[in-house]
Amino acid sequence: MKIPVYLFGILIPLSGICQNSVLNPEEGLKKLKEGNERFVNGTSLKPNQDIKRIKQVALGQNPFAIIVGCSDSRVPNEIIFDQGLGDLFIVRTAGQVSTYASWGSIEFAHFILGSKLIVVLGHTKCGAVSAACKVPTVPGHIVTLINSIKPAAEEAKKHPGDQVENAVKINVAMQVKQLKDLEPVLRGAVESNQLKIVGAVYDLETGLVEFLSEDYLNTLK
Repeated sequence: MKIPVYLFGILIPLSGICQNSVLNPEEGLKKLKEGNERFVNGTSLKPNQDIKRIKQVALGQNPFAIIVGCSDSRVPNEIIFDQGLGDLFIVRTAGQVSTYASWGSIEFAHFILGSKLIVVLGHTKCGAVSAACKVPTVPGHIVTLINSIKPAAEEAKKHPGDQVENAVKINVAMQVKQLKDLEPVLRGAVESNQLKIVGAVYDLETGLVEFLSEDYLNTLK
């Protein structure tokens, strides 16, 4: 997809001056997996968190991955992947539900900042997913959030095992599919191999991130 010339004057200043080469999707995925392994093993390097990095990213950002995750305070993305300032572009909502504002943010990170990898990150014992399975009476806009996750909760009933834990994975898979099909930016980028979108689940008890297989993600097509 080509961006209209007049938009460059608006969007480029928002991105700043890129300081690092953007990794390809496989390199980015490898970096995240290695970082999570260090986190789980207690050998985190805590990279890119010094004053030098602060000054560097003040000039611009060039995150190598976009994390579409849950707002849960127990899932701090930079920590569990052992990354630092400017490494990850993070979009978080309860239950990692994506809507228009989220989509625009994701498209900005890919199209303007150059990120080539999106990870939709759910987690075990997710309160939003649990609520979608139990459908409690809730106030305000919380019901809108729950309704967005209901399809995953309903699909989870067809599978053996715990409904909530199944729904967590299914919700991730559904969000991955939604982003892959999103027009006009993401779908074209995926089809032209300029962008990779994967799903993963963080285990609150172990700290381990499980990346869902393509076979599993494709079962919901």
